[in-house]
Amino acid sequence: MAYSIVIDLSDRYLYLFENGIVVKSYPVGVGKLSTPTPAGDYYIANKRPNPGGAFGVMWLGLSLPLHGIHGTNNPASIGNYVSKGCIRMQNHSVLELAKLVPVGTRVKIIY
Repeated sequence: MAYSIVIDLSDRYLYLFENGIVVKSYPVGVGKLSTPTPAGDYYIANKRPNPGGAFGVMWLGLSLPLHGIHGTNNPASIGNYVSKGCIRMQNHSVLELAKLVPVGTRVKIIY
């Protein structure tokens, strides 16, 4: 299976593609105006379960230093412009995503 991820900052959704077809979509929280999530082409560089605190139950580090896809201890923030540039997901959603995608999965962030 060839997975890839597209994060659309305009609609605040993460789309999981399998062989070019959307198979899952998740609402996300993204960077606020003062600390926007940078658009570009990245990949999942590492996975870290239970990072704690504001990062929820899972950290998927991106090839963009200090940025990642992670859970949250504030579920009400999902769907909003709230982070310091990271992509926030519901804890159950980020766990599901982490089980599906390997390190090296392509991540494209668009406006």
